[in-house]
Amino acid sequence: MLLTNEALTQSVSLSGTVKNDKGEILQFAAIIASSKANNNRLAYTLSDEEGQYHLPLKQLHRYTISVSYLGYQKYKFDITPNSDLSKDIILKEAIHKLNTVIIELPVTVKKDTITYNPQTFVDGTERKLKNLLKKLPGVDLDGKGGVTVLGKRVTRLLVDGKKFFDGNTKLGIENIPADAIKKIEVIDNYNEVSFLKNISDSDNMAMNIQLKEDKKHFVFGNLEAGTGHTGFYKSTASLYYYTPKTTVNVIGNSNNTGEKSLTFKDYLNFQGGINAVFNSDFNWTGGLLSQFLKNKNNLSNTQHFGAVNFTRTVTDKLELSGYAVLSYNKERSFQESSREYTAFSELRQVHGSSKTRFGVTKLNLSFTPTPQEQFYLRSQIKFNTNDYFKDVLSAVNQQSNSIITQKNIKTSYANQSFEWHKKQSEKHRFSAILQTIVEKNTATKHWNASQPFLARIKPILPPINPHQSQLAIRQIKKETQQLLQTTLKDFWLLSTNHHIYNTLGDTYQREKFIHRDAQLLDDASVNNFDPGGFNNRVVFTLNNFFSGLHYKFKAGIFTCKQGLFLHSYHWQINQSNSQIDHHKWVLLPDFLIKIEFNKSKKIQLNYKLKTRFPNVSKLTNRYYLESYNTVFRGNEHLENELYHSLTAYYSRFSLYRNVLLLLSASYQKKIRGFSTTVNFKSINRITSIALLNNAIEHWNLRGSIKKKIKKIQYQLRLNYTQAKFLQQLNSSLVVNTNKKFSYELSAKTSFHNFQNIAIGYKGNTGKYITDANSTTFVVHNPSASIAYSPCKNLRLKANYHHYHYQNQNLRQHTYYTIVNTSLSYQKKDSPWNFELRLQNLNNEKFKQSNRFSSYVISDTKNYILPRIFLLSIGYKL
Repeated sequence: MLLTNEALTQSVSLSGTVKNDKGEILQFAAIIASSKANNNRLAYTLSDEEGQYHLPLKQLHRYTISVSYLGYQKYKFDITPNSDLSKDIILKEAIHKLNTVIIELPVTVKKDTITYNPQTFVDGTERKLKNLLKKLPGVDLDGKGGVTVLGKRVTRLLVDGKKFFDGNTKLGIENIPADAIKKIEVIDNYNEVSFLKNISDSDNMAMNIQLKEDKKHFVFGNLEAGTGHTGFYKSTASLYYYTPKTTVNVIGNSNNTGEKSLTFKDYLNFQGGINAVFNSDFNWTGGLLSQFLKNKNNLSNTQHFGAVNFTRTVTDKLELSGYAVLSYNKERSFQESSREYTAFSELRQVHGSSKTRFGVTKLNLSFTPTPQEQFYLRSQIKFNTNDYFKDVLSAVNQQSNSIITQKNIKTSYANQSFEWHKKQSEKHRFSAILQTIVEKNTATKHWNASQPFLARIKPILPPINPHQSQLAIRQIKKETQQLLQTTLKDFWLLSTNHHIYNTLGDTYQREKFIHRDAQLLDDASVNNFDPGGFNNRVVFTLNNFFSGLHYKFKAGIFTCKQGLFLHSYHWQINQSNSQIDHHKWVLLPDFLIKIEFNKSKKIQLNYKLKTRFPNVSKLTNRYYLESYNTVFRGNEHLENELYHSLTAYYSRFSLYRNVLLLLSASYQKKIRGFSTTVNFKSINRITSIALLNNAIEHWNLRGSIKKKIKKIQYQLRLNYTQAKFLQQLNSSLVVNTNKKFSYELSAKTSFHNFQNIAIGYKGNTGKYITDANSTTFVVHNPSASIAYSPCKNLRLKANYHHYHYQNQNLRQHTYYTIVNTSLSYQKKDSPWNFELRLQNLNNEKFKQSNRFSSYVISDTKNYILPRIFLLSIGYKL
């Protein structure tokens, strides 16, 4: 049923080389074949770094071949291939270059910019930007909103040169209509300050979406609403308005089908947006919002999401932009897990529910008085509130206890920054920043359990009163983090190939931590835990004055940058019963080597000696409750971690062979590193933190190869990770090892008539080794997907994932299958779309996973949403 005329037609190829009349290789020359017998559809390719090209064609079809290269006369010829042909092409330089006709090539490459003409790749079935990107050569999507081009991650998304929601790729690819796109530009080494490009060593890659002219000056977008059985629903809206001076984007989503416009991790990625030239100088150790990261598998999930983004060009020199994002999530979850500790095992059931409100707003002001000077003023605010309920049934040694946890958390984050960039002369460019951050967190938590649990927790909580009818503990935690940063950079261009970079800056950080634990007694009085060595009030200040010197040179295919930062650290720790004052100098060298054989083959090697100070909560000299069975005491004598970080990267892309090869390796070793210490008191534990020599050693090796043969693309991915780390367990120093190996094989077709299939197989093996035992988990995951048009205007999509999960130590096998499918109907050129979607067709109950920490190995079942039927109607403006 899936075979088409396109698939059955015998294929041949045209290959050869492209050179000029002097015998010089022409890289990225466009070879285009047009055929009336093939509905005037273009077949195309580009010559590679050796001038070679390979163009698949249909046997016995008559083609007109045109070969084009900027500045050269176009070369044309006709062929009707019966078998594979070879033809070398010589182009002559255009006599009148200004009159040279520029044609719309499918892909063009110029310096650091790749430009795609989407019309060559689309077949009219694409609804969103993500559907179009999947068809572009060298472009990959990770399924989580991330985009990579030739193996490098896209860090900024622009629409007509303006940031789309601060450059967020996920919101863009999920919402921008495919039919509004004229061209897609991919810009490597991107910097919004043009005169800093290729000087600042930016790792940023931007994707700029150029809109069609008929999509400007009026509103366009999509509206969709759907309803299903037992109360399931979904509604979405994405509206866009673009003019040369004003842009407005509005996105909304409301559903209870588990679909999330953004995860909490996505929210964290909405950072202050400082220029890339300051990234190496900025090491914010905050991140109180990260506590809201949740497992996405839930029994029920309701989301209401809204976002608006705008840009206004006030004058030629002044631009105002900003966005606001609001989200409300209501979730209910259920987990079953087995947890293996060193001395005992625990079976656990967890019922949970939460309500979370999250908001982000940002305002940017850009002022460019002259082409040689730019100013930026940025202000960002984030806020979050979370109400959480958890009921834990814990069974250890045939003894069960139920513990109820209720907590309310409020978190806020404010960031203001002022940037100045100046091209003083052809020899000198300057950049400066003044930045402030304030982050606050207030959390109130209550633990409630039955009376027998009082005796269980007594060994780690001596001040508790066991003569009560039940356990009732209240915890109040307040944490504030403040930062003030100033940095000045001088980019000194000795010559085109020799640069010297100077950096001078200072960062002041102040953190305050207040923690109060108390027992609520039957007579309504409060048992304060102060006498038992609990409750904390800590103020930690850290001043980092730093200076950096780097030298960069380019020789042929080599680019090298080496240098160092000298840091003067001064920190103070003030607690109720102690004051600590320290100062130290730290020298941190680094180097970067790039070998660029050509635009298609590169090697990069990075080394940095890095350092990091602990969070204030790790510096407490008194105890506090971390969970219902864990007490933590910090270490006020901690200093900074120091660790080596080495990465190597190789990429090879060949248009001639249709191959993309990516290899990477990373190594990290902590010369001095933080390590959790654990002392078990029966089934409870007291934890702390220590600074150990050679604490952690971490390896990661990755490789992927993608090869396209005719209309089928094959891919192989490999990933191996090994980590060894020291830990103090019951006063003994032990070595733990974590090994993971995963692989993925896949193949997918790329026909133009919406009749495509994809099959894949993933395997994952995780082995966790401690001094006491070794545990191995294995996951097998075959998958398949189909996109099929059984008749005109009707489209069927389906995806299938089967999981075979093994715990080899316990000889446990778990199987589950997730199937999702949809059937949509839309007439050509009609704005209306109708879709029937079935989610979790097999009505599977749970997904299984495992996790390894320094003292526990867990095997967990996460229960998920049931089968969902949803009928939706969409309208395209």
